[in-house]
Amino acid sequence: MDDEDMLKPLVKLIQDGQLCKIRKQLDEVSGMKQCINAHFGKSGDTVLHYASRHGHIDIVRFFVEEMCMDIELYNSDYKRALHEAASMSHEQCVRYLINRGAKIDCLKKADWTPLMMACTRRNLEVIKVLLYHGADPTLQNKDGWNSFHIACREGDPAVIEHLLCVRPEVWMTESKTRRTPLHTAAMHGCLEVVGILLDKCNYKPDEKDSCGVTPFMDAVRNGHLAVTKLLLEKHQASPTAVDILGAQPLHQASVTAQEEALRFLVQDLHVDVNVKATKLELTALHYAAKEGHTSTIKALLQLGADLHARDKKGRSALHMACIGQHAITARTLLQLGLKDEEDSTGTMARQYARKPDIIKVFKTPDEPET
Repeated sequence: MDDEDMLKPLVKLIQDGQLCKIRKQLDEVSGMKQCINAHFGKSGDTVLHYASRHGHIDIVRFFVEEMCMDIELYNSDYKRALHEAASMSHEQCVRYLINRGAKIDCLKKADWTPLMMACTRRNLEVIKVLLYHGADPTLQNKDGWNSFHIACREGDPAVIEHLLCVRPEVWMTESKTRRTPLHTAAMHGCLEVVGILLDKCNYKPDEKDSCGVTPFMDAVRNGHLAVTKLLLEKHQASPTAVDILGAQPLHQASVTAQEEALRFLVQDLHVDVNVKATKLELTALHYAAKEGHTSTIKALLQLGADLHARDKKGRSALHMACIGQHAITARTLLQLGLKDEEDSTGTMARQYARKPDIIKVFKTPDEPET
């Protein structure tokens, strides 16, 4: 029997917090104590990882003090016990491991620190403990995110306020794709956090990531209208800014079928429903058709979209529905009055069809099956 198999009976006992039974197993099974540092399976977890993950402080203390386990043992992802305790918001375990000398900013795979892991949860006390003992919130993981960036995704205002209090400059960061914490908070609809960022941080209006996306675009395409309105009111965000493809928030909302956002942009902000993305001259109707959003197409038409608009290559919304292989959308566009016509290369919409159900849309009743 190898070390891992010998220790397997302990895992369930650890998960259930059965310290007395763990002691008994270790005392009664010959050789079990000698393999206490074994790693399990692909994850490479040790019994200390399991105990820290489940927050059983008495078992963690037993493994460290009585079994002399190394608190810096790491698994296949280079996670230490402190990562596990922090990620699951187990404050007692976090305090204990730090007091026993755990490295405060140890890195797991992808360069995540325990503080970053803690910031994926809404437990301010654990975050405070880590910061008090010197955890650095400005460290970045492999994607360029720091702890503040991660906290903005989770959206706990108290955590954001505390991080800004401890390290006022922590907001001045962007990921490797040039996304700021404001982008992240807007994308996830964290209204209170967006308000704090606009009040206390000096973000410039319409800062763009590497794809040219602004926080306003992130809010619109994810349907967070309250955030959208806050960015307009407090940040003078532009409702017609363009990304690297020349697409506006109107086009992006069509891609994600955010019909309420589309109505807001067109009816309240007077954005031209037929404006074209500058790169390929696609309209919002083209984008909706390519994604197969039949309901969104109808909403756009109600807002005044031009059914017969063509893009730079002379393609209609029907061409785009066929490119996206959306049979129901293609049938609806035909019923609404679009014709199967050639684009500027002489290609009919039906020639883009590949799936049997969309090919069938274009068959006449007397046309033989192939």
